[in-house]
Amino acid sequence: MSVQPRRIRLKPWLLAQVNSGRYPGLQWISPDHRLFQIPWKHATRHTQAADEEHTIFKAWAVETGKYQDGVDEPDPAKWKANLRCALNKSREFQLKYDGTKETPVQPYKIYEVCEQSGNTDGADEDDEEMPNLMELTINPRPSEPPLFSFAAHADVRPFSLSSDGTFGPVTPGLPVTPDLQAQGGGVGGGQSFVSLPPPAESAPPGPAPMEASSMEDVQNQTHCKYDLLSSVPLTDLELKFQYRGRPMGCLTVSNPQGCRLFFGLLEPTPEQVDLLGPVSLQQVRFPGTADLQNHKQKFYTDALLDVMERGLILEIWQQDIYAVRLCQCKVFWSGPGVSEHGGPNPMEREKKIKVFSLNDFLQGLILFHRGEAESPPPFDIFFCFGEDWPDKKPKEKKLIIVQVVPVVARILTEMFSGELSWSTDSIRLQISNPDVKDQTVEQFKELQRLLQSQHIQGPWAPAGP
Repeated sequence: MSVQPRRIRLKPWLLAQVNSGRYPGLQWISPDHRLFQIPWKHATRHTQAADEEHTIFKAWAVETGKYQDGVDEPDPAKWKANLRCALNKSREFQLKYDGTKETPVQPYKIYEVCEQSGNTDGADEDDEEMPNLMELTINPRPSEPPLFSFAAHADVRPFSLSSDGTFGPVTPGLPVTPDLQAQGGGVGGGQSFVSLPPPAESAPPGPAPMEASSMEDVQNQTHCKYDLLSSVPLTDLELKFQYRGRPMGCLTVSNPQGCRLFFGLLEPTPEQVDLLGPVSLQQVRFPGTADLQNHKQKFYTDALLDVMERGLILEIWQQDIYAVRLCQCKVFWSGPGVSEHGGPNPMEREKKIKVFSLNDFLQGLILFHRGEAESPPPFDIFFCFGEDWPDKKPKEKKLIIVQVVPVVARILTEMFSGELSWSTDSIRLQISNPDVKDQTVEQFKELQRLLQSQHIQGPWAPAGP
C-alpha cells in the first residue's frame, strides 16, 4: 500500500531535476533554459524494474507519494502515465515535440517552460475526470441566430454580482434585502438567502404576500390559530447553485409565477416571450466563474454558460412546478418520480414538463404519517447542465448543478419527521394566492387534522397561557 499521496508543485520540482543532471537524457536543449528533453521509452507493467530504477517517472511517483519502494509493486507504465498527466494538466509546460508518435519512433519528448502568473500547476487530481469539451451536450448553433433585444432599453435592468456575493437583477430604486439568516440546520448551512422580487411593472395581479415583521408580532396575536394553508409559503422556491460540488450561491424565489435561470444580459420583453419567456417571471442569473481556481473547470463551465442566454424556465401553475428548457445548452434532470439510477433524463427543448406535483407530495406525506410509507416523499429537483444526468458520476463531479427545493415541501417534511431544526425567524410568513385547487385544500385539511390529533404544536402557534 503506497503512502498518502502528496500535493507537489510540478514546475519547481521538475526544473530542479533537469538542472541536477541526475537522470540521463533529461537535459536542456536551448541556452535560455526554455526547452528541455525527457527520455520517453515505451514502458509496460512487465518492464524489468532495473531498467526503470533511475528514471524521472519513478522519481515523480516517489515524490508525490504514489509509490513506495519495498511496499508497492513496481509499475513503470503507471509512473509514466502519472507524469504525463501532470505535464498535460499544468499550464506552465507545453509539449513542443513528441518523438514517440514518429515513424520510426524517437524515444523522447521536448517541452517548453511557459511563464504563468500564480500557482497554476497545482491542479486538482480530479482534473483527469473533467469532461472533454466535445463531450459537453450543447445543441449545434443555428446558422442564423435569432435577433435579441439587449439591455440597452430603459425598461431592461442589468444583472450584477453584489459586494456580499449574491447575484441577481439590479432594480433602480428597489434595494435587494436579505431574508433573515437561516438558523441551525436550515437550508444553506447558515448562508443568508436573497429574495429578488420581480419588477413592479411586471408583477402578477393579485394580493401581495403578507409578511410578519417579527415572531414577537405573531406571538402577540393571542387569538391566532395554527393554520397550515395561510402560514406555509406555497410557491417559494429555494435555488442552490453548485459548480463541481462547490456551492456558488443560494437564494429564495418568492414570485408566485416562477423564475427564469439564465446567463447573459438579455431580459424578456413583451415582444420576445417566445425567445426569453414571460416578463412576469423573476430573472435569476447564474453565478459567474471568476472565483473558480481550476483553469480547466473554468474553461468548460464558461463554455456552457455561453450558451445559456435563453435559459431555463421554472413556472408555477396551481402550486405545481413546470420546467421549460429554452437554452442551447442541453439540460438533464431528476426529481420526484425520476430514479437517479434509471439513466440520463434529458429535457426536450421548448417542451413544458411537470417536475413537481404538490398534490402528489401531500398524499405521500399523509401516507408516511399514517405509517403506510417507510419514508417521506422526495421533493428535491436537480438540473444538470451540459452533461448526462443521472449517470454513474456523483453530482459533485458535474460542472453545473442547480438544486430546486419547494419550500412548502421542505417545511412540511421537517414538521412531520420531527426534524424541525430551524427557528421561526428563518422564513417569512405569508398568505398564499387564493386560487388553490380544491383538492389541495382538502389535503391540507387532512394534514392539519393529523397534526391536531397528535397534539403537535406548529411553529407559528402562539405561546400557551
